[in-house]
Amino acid sequence: MTTYVDATDAPTRNTGAIRLYDEAGFEAMRRACQLTARCLDSLAEIVKPGITTRAIDDHVVAFAKAHDTVSATLNYRGYPASVCTSINHVVCHGMPNDKPLREGDIVNIDVTFIVDGWHGDSSRMYPVGQIKRAAERLCEVTYQSLLLGIRAVKPGGHVGDIGAAIQDYAEGERCSVVRDFCGHGVGRLFHDAPNILHYGRRGEGPELKPGMIFTIEPMINLGRPHVKVLNDGWTAVTRDRSLSAQYEHTVGVTETGVEVFTFSPGGLDTPGIVIDPAFLAGAAA
Repeated sequence: MTTYVDATDAPTRNTGAIRLYDEAGFEAMRRACQLTARCLDSLAEIVKPGITTRAIDDHVVAFAKAHDTVSATLNYRGYPASVCTSINHVVCHGMPNDKPLREGDIVNIDVTFIVDGWHGDSSRMYPVGQIKRAAERLCEVTYQSLLLGIRAVKPGGHVGDIGAAIQDYAEGERCSVVRDFCGHGVGRLFHDAPNILHYGRRGEGPELKPGMIFTIEPMINLGRPHVKVLNDGWTAVTRDRSLSAQYEHTVGVTETGVEVFTFSPGGLDTPGIVIDPAFLAGAAA
């Protein structure tokens, strides 16, 4: 049985109950998430052939310091960096190092800033120079999957509606959905209830209620969905070495639909996809 609690009265730990935030919570998340989005925007200028992922981490650290904030990932369960950098067949949680990015790579950069105790969580794909059409298409399919998942968010719906929308589209495009990782509740806590699966059946899972805040972050592979975690305990890769892509937004359930907190202020988070404002607005209908 799913339990919902008023976020203002809930303990600051993951109890399995789903927190419902008020307008003050939504406003706090707007501030945290937009700072994260601005940092991701700034990375578009520096992700080029020859840059190392450690230099990307340094950039995020400097951005955080300049804005009097910190990264949630640094030292989280022992994670050693302020950003996750996942290249080509790395599905998620790739750790920065001194190896330069190469022409044709694709890299997911995942940033979470803590602003006044609130977590702004988002990630995007970045092309490194000119990329092959297969990689470009994978990024497009992944972002469109995310948009369709967001569009499924509305009060009275269910978490399974999100996963079904993503799975139906991605598999219809001859791609696969990673099942080993999922989205999650977020707010005062970095990872909270509920888990947001990126596959599933409509009408299943917890009911979506106004005040819920969570991430949607599908990981889509060109090959099979199976992954393995390397010996560092963090880096997850595709077992068949196929390309993988991920986009992530933090969203909130409103009285009429959904609010996306992490849209790029510069419109830099879409891989060549023009978003029709009526598309997401349709989620409220």
